Amino acid sequence: MSQSGHGITVPLNAPLADHPRLIRELRAAGYTDVWSAEVDGLDGFTPLTVAGLADPDVRLGTAIVSPYTRGPATLAMTAAALAEVAPGRFRLGIGAGSAPIVEAWNGASFDRPYQRVRDTVRFLRAAFAGDKVTEDYETFSVRGFRLSRPPQSPPPILVAALRPGMLRLAGREGDGAILNWLSAEDVKRVVPYVHEGGPDKEIVARIFVVPIEDRDTARAIGRRMITSYLTVPVYADFHRWLGRAEELAPMWAAWAEGDRKRALELVPDAVVDDLIVHGGPDRCRAGIARYVEAGVTVPVLAVVDPRPDAGPIEAALALGPGTD
Repeated sequence: MSQSGHGITVPLNAPLADHPRLIRELRAAGYTDVWSAEVDGLDGFTPLTVAGLADPDVRLGTAIVSPYTRGPATLAMTAAALAEVAPGRFRLGIGAGSAPIVEAWNGASFDRPYQRVRDTVRFLRAAFAGDKVTEDYETFSVRGFRLSRPPQSPPPILVAALRPGMLRLAGREGDGAILNWLSAEDVKRVVPYVHEGGPDKEIVARIFVVPIEDRDTARAIGRRMITSYLTVPVYADFHRWLGRAEELAPMWAAWAEGDRKRALELVPDAVVDDLIVHGGPDRCRAGIARYVEAGVTVPVLAVVDPRPDAGPIEAALALGPGTD
């Protein structure tokens, strides 16, 4: 499947009230998509609603919202509302998330993530079709729920996936996969699992970009990001599976011992360079292009610009694909 878009992560580093103007500027620079990130800032739907109303053609996607943090009916209603705001332009990306978000922050149990995501996809398919759902799924039950305003254009459902089981689920029951925290070479390894469900499945990947020439500073930023994310069990297991156990074992050990400073020092430069696109505009564009060449259909940039005088989208505009 050829490239089908070029995305940016929202919310941007600016007040939400400023997003309509900024989204229009990004669209003029050639971005086709905005994809939300829901962690500990804004929720995954409101910034997309703002973007969808700001531009009549921008495509929207959640990357991701978790089926643990909203009940099945609430998730279906919220997605149906956004599909009504942007008919035919919205993709619902769901994923299990991680134990800190699900358990420590939202009071739920991070139990059987594969089954919970699978059950949620099946429920959403029925709900978006306008069916009355009474079903005992493996991880939850629904009694007599029907969307009174099912979306006229049911949104495609993408599944956030790391390892083979969820990647296959994304291709078999979803409309594609959302990838995160992997290199362009890693994409070549994971995409075939998704394509077992069909060659036309969408492959969305969030790509972290630090658009500065100073390699040492960029790597220092990358190390902080890597120790924050890749110490979370689901991501640690992912990178063990990808073959980085030996490279990352010293960092994991220092982190487990509570030595955060030492953990930062133990992240190899090669791992930072694999997982974080950094450098000037041309170097960053080339790094993003490698993901597309490896099988990503929608690269979604998450731009981390540490320069104090940089505007909220200055770097993103410099990396824009243009309007051709």
